This record gives sequence, C-alpha cells and structure tokens, in this order.
Amino acid sequence: MSTMLIVILVLALAFDYINGFHDAANSIATIVSTKVLSPLQAVIWAALFNFVAFFIFRDHGVANTIAKTVQESFITLPVIMSGLIAAIVWNLITWWYGIPSSSSHTLIGGFAGAAIAHAGFGAVNSEPIIKTVSFIVLAPLMGMIIAFIISLWFIYSFRRSIFPKLVSSLVIAVVLTLLFKVMLETDPTKLKGHFSNYYLNVVFEGHNFKWILLSLILISISIFTMFLGSLNAARSTLYLKRFQLVSSAAFSIGHGGNDAQKVMGIITVALICGHSINTFSQMPVWVPLACYSAISLGTLSGGWKIIKTMGTRITKVTPFEGVAAETAGAITLFLTENLKIPVSTTHTITGSIIGVGATKRLSAVRWGVTINLLWAWVLTIPVSGLLAGAVYAVVNLFFK
Repeated sequence: MSTMLIVILVLALAFDYINGFHDAANSIATIVSTKVLSPLQAVIWAALFNFVAFFIFRDHGVANTIAKTVQESFITLPVIMSGLIAAIVWNLITWWYGIPSSSSHTLIGGFAGAAIAHAGFGAVNSEPIIKTVSFIVLAPLMGMIIAFIISLWFIYSFRRSIFPKLVSSLVIAVVLTLLFKVMLETDPTKLKGHFSNYYLNVVFEGHNFKWILLSLILISISIFTMFLGSLNAARSTLYLKRFQLVSSAAFSIGHGGNDAQKVMGIITVALICGHSINTFSQMPVWVPLACYSAISLGTLSGGWKIIKTMGTRITKVTPFEGVAAETAGAITLFLTENLKIPVSTTHTITGSIIGVGATKRLSAVRWGVTINLLWAWVLTIPVSGLLAGAVYAVVNLFFK
C-alpha cells in the first residue's frame, strides 16, 4: 500500500469523524431542545445508533453512487486527496460559524471539483450529480411534507377526532400487508442458515431489516395516536418524550447509514485506484466498520454551535413536534438510501423541523434563518469544488 493511499485513508476517516460532530446536531437538536435528554446523553444516544446502522444498511448503494461521481478513467489518488482536503476545510469553516451545511455535498463537490481541475468537465458523471443536486430541494421537501402530515395526525388525535384513528388503522393494515409481501417474496435459497430458521433469516437479512424497522416505527406511532386523545396533557407529554427516544434513534440510524456510506465510496475508489482491490464489490469489511466507527466517534464529540441553530433558531420544538420531525427525517433517509441517492441529513431534518413549525402557522418558522441556511446549501457544492480545484493545483505540483 503506497504512502499516498495511506494518507488518503487517514484523511477519509478524519472527514468521517468531522462529519460526525458537524452533523451531530441533525440527530440530537430536537431531543435536546425538548429536554428529553441532556446534550451529553443525546450525543451518546445518537453515536450508539449511528453505529447500529452498520448492521442494517448492508447493500452500500449510496457508497456506489458516490464512487461513480467521477469517470473511473479520470480518478487518481491526487484527485481523491484534493477532494478530501477541500471537503475537510469547508466542513471546519461551516462548523466554526455554526452553519449546518451538508457534509455529503461538501464531499461530492470536492471530489468532482478536483476531477474537473484534473481533466475538465468531461471527467464528471452527470447522472449522479444531477440526482444529488435535485435532492437538495427534494430531500427537505419530502421531510417537510411528511412532518407536516404526521404533525396534523397528532393534532387531530389530541382533539379526539375519529379521523386519526381511521388513518392509524389504514396505516397498520398497509404496513402489515407490505411486510407479509416481503416475507413471501424473499427467496430462502439466498439466505444463510437452515431452512427451519427461514423467517428469522428473512427478518435479519440486510435488505429487509431496515424496512421492518421502519414498519415497526410506523405501527407504533399508529397505535400511539389511537390513545393520545384519552390522555391528559401531562401524560401525553410524558409518553411523547419517551417516544422521542425511538424517533431520535431511528433518525440516527438513517444518518449513520446514509453519511458513513459516502466515505465508504471514496475509500473503495481509492483502494481500486491504488490497486489494492479490483472492483467495488470487493470492498473489504474493515471499510464500513472503520467508517461507521469514525462517524459515531465524531457524533460523540458533539457540535454545539450547530445544535443551537437547528434546535432553537428555526422554530420552537415541543416533544410531539420532535417526534414528528425525527420520524419524518428517518422515513426520508430510509427511502433515499433505498434509491441509492446521497442526500443531506442536514437538509432533511431542517425540512422536517420547518414542516412541524408550519402546522402552527407559517410565521412560527423563522424564515430569515431558513433563507440563510438555503444560501449555505446552494453554495456548498460549487465552493467545495473551487476549493478542491485550488488544492489539486498545489498537490499536482508535488505529484506529477
């Protein structure tokens, strides 16, 4: 293994660690602002479930998309190194100023920018870039709409309306039907273990487990909303705070599964470029293990400046709104991961928080703060690309 490849591996894991504390706010902002957990308890909780994602997201589709951002023939170790350095610099700048920009888009922008500096715009694959850029808008919009719907679901439950009970019954019926369909369609010959353990294998088979987990969350919310109307304010708040532990854990799993894969893609490309492996499918098991560990340790370090922006400055969040925002964010991340699209967890949870704020009234959302965040989102990819181009010009002087 060459010295440059080792440096790239160190930089990649350093970026993953920085990604963890930069994006810690995504997982814990609402649970801290509602005082369900203290900041220290919250980062431990989020870090734990960031790592749990290692056992759930096993197809590595997002990692593969990241790896295809640049045409394979134009990928070199200096290109990868330059992209990582630029991404680390931009992440640290935005962290310092408390701006919740996207670590995912920083990495993509850096990788693409260095490749363009190396071989021109033809070095970039347009399809994954277009998908990623489109979800700068679509991911927060999905989070916002889903959070708005879940919030209304809770609100009408508090009012003891029959409507949320009907919705809950419908959701349970649909989810159970889909789960049963998954069980029937899974090929037992592709599962490990003896046929007598078939259903257990189906549940814990990597591709199925994330959907079963999400289904259980939806069923739990559905059952919970059926009883909300019969609880007084104090007891409903108590149960919502307990449920927020579940929704926060689900979002942290989605965060870990989505964000760790991006660095996995970069490391795998570097290993191919350095001739340590030949294809993406040969990714060594230590790569995902190292990436999930790095992002979990980073989350454990916290990111208090961004937590303040996410948890208090966009809109005031109550326990039921925290559950709605985190559940909506988790659903969005699980869906986009299945589509193999690298989305920003920052954008997703911000959209979800805006969605719950909008159910009160549009003026409850502090749009001035939100517009500033949008500017950071729009600028992240081009600024990271320009930084990477400048870094590549310097790196290329030493590694021609």
